[in-house]
Formats: sequence, C-alpha cells, structure tokens
Amino acid sequence: MKEYEVVHEIFNECANNQMRDVFFEEVALDDPEQYIRSRHKDRELKIEREDLEDGTIVYHVETSGIAQKYTFTEI
Repeated sequence: MKEYEVVHEIFNECANNQMRDVFFEEVALDDPEQYIRSRHKDRELKIEREDLEDGTIVYHVETSGIAQKYTFTEI
C-alpha cells in the first residue's frame, strides 16, 4: 500500500466563472483508479490516466458532463 497526496479538481462549466473547486487529502491505497471509482459510485465515468516523469499519476475524469482531475503524488 502506498501513501499519496491527492489533489481533486472540479472544473466549473459556467462561462463567466473560471474558478474551480480544489480539495486536498492524504490517503493510503493500492489502486488510485479504484479510489476514484469508489468516489463516484453508480455513475458512468470516462477516465484517462497520465503518468508524469516524476512518478505523479494524473487521472482526467468526466462524469455527468463535469470535467474533473485527480492528481496522485506519492508521499
């Protein structure tokens, strides 16, 4: 099991509001994708994984027409 700092960003769809919601937490887990799926139970997800050179894992998620991003950085 690895420990990660997770940054969860929810992008605002409103044309006049470019702000986004950003949440931070530290978690211990084996599978980051399963963590995301558990957060969005009963919803259809489109998930793309991006592995950065520094070991950071980024998931681009779309659910119910809302774009979100989860960034997992190992602690």
